[in-house]
Amino acid sequence: MTATGCLAANDWICGEYVRSRRYELLDAVVQHVGIAFSSVVLGLVVAFPLALAARRWGAGPVLGLTTVLYTIPSLAMFALLLPVFGISAGIVVTGLVLYSLTVLVRNLIAGFEAVPEEVREAARGMGYGPRQLLLGVELPLLLPALMAGVRIATVSAISLTTVGAIVGYGGLGNLIYSGMENFFKAEVLTASAICVVLAVLADLLLLGLQWLITPWSRHRAGRGKVL
Repeated sequence: MTATGCLAANDWICGEYVRSRRYELLDAVVQHVGIAFSSVVLGLVVAFPLALAARRWGAGPVLGLTTVLYTIPSLAMFALLLPVFGISAGIVVTGLVLYSLTVLVRNLIAGFEAVPEEVREAARGMGYGPRQLLLGVELPLLLPALMAGVRIATVSAISLTTVGAIVGYGGLGNLIYSGMENFFKAEVLTASAICVVLAVLADLLLLGLQWLITPWSRHRAGRGKVL
C-alpha cells in the first residue's frame, strides 16, 4: 500500500497521518503523561523533606545542591544514571525528579516563609504540637506557593520528557526524534503540537485544582478588590 495525499507530499499538517497512526500517537501520549506525572509526584515526595531540612538547618546547602542538579545537561544526567537504572523509563523519571527539585524546594521554602509567625504562635497557644502545626496550619497556608511550583514543574516535565527519546523512553519525543531523522514533517509537527496541548491542559487543570483547594485565597482577593 503506497502513501497518498498529504502523506505522499510530506506536508506538515496531515489528517491522514493522525488517522493512520492514531494508536501509535495514543501509546506515545500515555507513556509521555505517565513519565511526566510520575516525576512530579516523586519530586514532591523528595522535595518536602528537603524543604523541612532547609527550614531547620538553613536553606543554603539544599538550594545549592538542587541548583547544581538543575545545571547538569540532560545527556550527562542520563549518562550518570545509566549504571543505576539501565535503559529504562526509570532513568528518565529520575532525571526529571532531580530537575524538578530546584523549583519545588524553592516554592516550598517560600511557602513556609509566607506563613505569618503570629499564626504559628496562636496555634501553639491552642496546644498544637509540631506535627499538628505543620499539617493543620502551615501546610494549608503554603498551598498557593506549592501549587505554583507544581504547575511550573509539571509544564517543565512535560517538555523535558521529550529528551527521554535519547534512551527510547521519551513518549512523544520518540516520534519527534524519529520524524526528524526521516524528515517526516507531519510526525514532527503533530507530536510537538500534542506536547504543547498536554502542557497547556495540565497547567489549566492544576490552576483549577488550586482554585478549588484554596478558597481563602479567592476570598482574600475579593476583599482586596472591595477595599
